[in-house]
Amino acid sequence: MSSSRNIHDRRLADAWATLQAHADSGLPLDPDASRLAFADPEFLLRRETRGIRFQLELLKPDLEQQAMGIENTIVVFGSARFRSEEEAAELVAAAEASGDEAQVRRARALARNAHYYEKARAFGRLVAQYSAGKDPADMLFICTGGGPGIMQAANRGAYEGDGISVGLAIALPMEEQANQYVTPALSFKFHYFALRKMHFMMRAKALVAFPGGFGTLDELFEVITLVQTRKARQVPIVLFGSEYWKRLVNFDFLIEEGVISPADTDLFQYADDPATAWEIIRSFYRL
Repeated sequence: MSSSRNIHDRRLADAWATLQAHADSGLPLDPDASRLAFADPEFLLRRETRGIRFQLELLKPDLEQQAMGIENTIVVFGSARFRSEEEAAELVAAAEASGDEAQVRRARALARNAHYYEKARAFGRLVAQYSAGKDPADMLFICTGGGPGIMQAANRGAYEGDGISVGLAIALPMEEQANQYVTPALSFKFHYFALRKMHFMMRAKALVAFPGGFGTLDELFEVITLVQTRKARQVPIVLFGSEYWKRLVNFDFLIEEGVISPADTDLFQYADDPATAWEIIRSFYRL
């Protein structure tokens, strides 16, 4: 992985690369002092205008979601690497044909966890089917990080349930485009993780965390901390896949060491099937 070790390098590399890629479409990229400030990409990408970019990343998705009637979301996190059962089986077959043992092990791990993809897909469908025919103020919408894996599965389920869903994608080298099941008008891309996190919570009425890695843990503990410290209202937090989460995080150890209170574990519940996860949310709001 290449990285710059020049502490004076203040370029906004990814955003600038995006603008450069648009040059072939006629987007002016040469500095021009006479250009209107809000139509000047070079000016907007300066270090000094970072605060303006923060405001824009907060405002644009907010206004677009308001226009589409998105007020209540169920946020679904989880691994971007998991695949559907069909795709996982194909990857195993290809890996076994290659004879590469490391590739075989990775493919079999994906196959072992493919059921989470299918369950996230079923959960997304449940939410969409519940909202069908409801008044806009009572509708719930799936919201994901817009990427592949579990995120794709939840968006896919909502799509298959004839619903719309939100994707809050982030500009990353490994994730250039949102998955194809996000509703196009609700497919947003962020540069700043902080602003993306804010949008996850602004409309969230529940969080369902499927098994995942660093990104999933980051988002999960961010939400738990916000609720624990009362910086955010209490919402149902569902850890989907009890065996995975109990093996990964020893909450009892944290209690024993005195770093969390016993009551803190009441902030979340476990579920192992889509119906149970949905019932936790329904019970909380008496839907």
